[in-house]
Amino acid sequence: MKPIDQYEKHGYAVLRGFFSDKEVSMLDEHVDRIYQKWQSENEAIIFDNKLVNMHSLTSPEYFLEAPDRRKEFFELIASPKLTETVKTMFGPDIHFHNTQLFFNPSNIERLPYWHRDMQYSPIEDSVQSDEQSKMLSLHIRIPLIEETGVEIVTGTHRRWDTELERDVRFELDGHRNSESLPDSELIGLARGDVLIFSAQMIHRGNYELNPERKAFDLCVGKYHPLASEFLDPQVLPTDEEIGNIANNHWYRLAREITANKQRQSDA
Repeated sequence: MKPIDQYEKHGYAVLRGFFSDKEVSMLDEHVDRIYQKWQSENEAIIFDNKLVNMHSLTSPEYFLEAPDRRKEFFELIASPKLTETVKTMFGPDIHFHNTQLFFNPSNIERLPYWHRDMQYSPIEDSVQSDEQSKMLSLHIRIPLIEETGVEIVTGTHRRWDTELERDVRFELDGHRNSESLPDSELIGLARGDVLIFSAQMIHRGNYELNPERKAFDLCVGKYHPLASEFLDPQVLPTDEEIGNIANNHWYRLAREITANKQRQSDA
């Protein structure tokens, strides 16, 4: 089955052995440096808030001592091999949105929780449901360590919740968001594999099967007014940097979106 056919049917596609060990190691070098710094500075916050991820790894604050490395990181993220594969699957006009790193919680009270990414925004659930078919928001997961770390409810990229799914997601009528759900699939990934899945499908992390997790996610998609509200210009290349990034299409489109937003707010 072609990757796009797998995605259309299930809401995700796995590209086995997509990256070489060297390519993963180059990404890991950047990610690990950023993660270790952030973790050491936020240990109490991570525990108290039961965090399982950090975001915005391309923020300038992580490159103050080595600004040239930021351009290198952007180039590794948007490798031609990856951008061309995503373009083949989903067509042109894909833009970069952000990055995330997922890890096991330090606080054992944190249980895996079912969600759709945008449910934590101020946007009403009914609006999200109405716009679901018009949105393309993707996670591109690059596991830096072998993991069985993502569980998805197949088909929920094309439909909204059943009554049970809604009750579990929002913990209604005595349900918990850590309960099992029908039609769920746990996905195992080796180092070098890539998982592409819909950010707006029902999914959750898995912590129990992985002694350690270090899963790097790229958040990309096509323009939609709802998603564009959360695009932070600080995570994008500067004017100088983007001119030195050969494969800059993802970033150029993202910068155009943020520039248009700024013009509209100034009008």
